[in-house]
Amino acid sequence: MKTVAVLVGSLRRESLNRKFAESLAKLASGRLTFRFVEIGDLPLYNEDLWASPPEAVLRLKRDIEAADAVLFVTPEYNRSFSPALKNAIDWASRPWGQNSWAGKPAAIIGTSPGATGGSAGQNALKGLLSVVDTILMGQPEVYFTYRPDLFDAQNNIVDLSTKAFLSGWIDRFAAWIARMAPSRISTQDEAA
Repeated sequence: MKTVAVLVGSLRRESLNRKFAESLAKLASGRLTFRFVEIGDLPLYNEDLWASPPEAVLRLKRDIEAADAVLFVTPEYNRSFSPALKNAIDWASRPWGQNSWAGKPAAIIGTSPGATGGSAGQNALKGLLSVVDTILMGQPEVYFTYRPDLFDAQNNIVDLSTKAFLSGWIDRFAAWIARMAPSRISTQDEAA
């Protein structure tokens, strides 16, 4: 089963995007394994810190490199994605020649209580992810309007049409990863 590094751009305790990502992880069970990557403890990007890189930065790079793919779950902040995601993307793309994102299958998803479901934030993130060399899934896009009645207290999706829709998205993402992520076994066999 393929492993997905999940980066949630909202750091607040009651984040809708965190809850949404946890719901997706439960729904993906048996198809994909979601591993949530901590980004809230990263210092602001500063090239000088590479002289003695913070452990949080090294952990971020390890977590991404160990995954078969990456899922960016972003809120929309001022018609863009969150500064927490930008900071994590910058750290993992450096130092030069050690870009942890390179060649990783990726997808973007997010939610907001507004009618457009965070579409501007997701669209702003697309350009950056192509620059850092992720292999971004273009379709289907999900601009999800968050409504508490669609979920139970444990973040399970209880609305059947929502569950079917998001399950279809997970199937497409799993297929994208399978097509784009080289098999670890075959890569190891080739190296032998």
